[in-house]
Amino acid sequence: MEAIPHPIPRTVEEVFSDFKGRRSGLIKALTTDVEKFYQQCDPDKENLCLYGLPNETWEVNLPVEEVPPELPEPALGINFARDGMQEKDWLSLVAVHSDSWLLAVAFYFGARFGFGKNERKRLFQMINELPTIFEVVSGNVKQPKDQSATHNNSGKSKSSGKMQSRQPESQTKAVKVSAPPKEDYESGEEEEEDDEQGATCGACGESYGTDEFWICCDICEKWFHGKCVKITPAKAEHIKQYKCPSCSGKRARV
Repeated sequence: MEAIPHPIPRTVEEVFSDFKGRRSGLIKALTTDVEKFYQQCDPDKENLCLYGLPNETWEVNLPVEEVPPELPEPALGINFARDGMQEKDWLSLVAVHSDSWLLAVAFYFGARFGFGKNERKRLFQMINELPTIFEVVSGNVKQPKDQSATHNNSGKSKSSGKMQSRQPESQTKAVKVSAPPKEDYESGEEEEEDDEQGATCGACGESYGTDEFWICCDICEKWFHGKCVKITPAKAEHIKQYKCPSCSGKRARV
């Protein structure tokens, strides 16, 4: 276990640099050095921990003996679960605990050196820009498109609130999560607000709510609450042309 031979970080930038170094070491252990890491986590040994070091290296070692420890300790005994799980699941479990430990260490330094509200917020924002170790190990690294999705749900503009249709020609009738429009997109903001207030669900008859998911039928062009027609935003992304239950029924009788 490291005896903290490295300079102790005291500023937001130094703590973030320390965070990145430890994070890089942990990612190496769980990806490029995974065979070596796996072998060192022998279940027949005592409680072992995975440590990420500021110099972008890693080590598997026993926990420190001092109580309380100089730094927050990683998850204890990760080696005991190694042979009881599939390797992929075990690595994901270790990755999740490693993410938690990194945050604990970073904000331990923040607390120790008196970071204020703005400094803590800035530190978290810097950390949050990086994918988590779990995302890297599992291959579920989120793309920047998440930011555009946030803007889409903000309701600032009806056109930006549309979920893209896979068929370009049907883009004007794409599944929408923003306010259901009445007629004219070129009308002013006041008319848009009136449209939103007057829109009702074709199934339950209730009015539009800004925090609700809506979907438009490509046949009758009526709007419905997603929950009323059992359509979630995730399902909607894979629908090329949506037909409400009424239109689907009519089609079946022909």
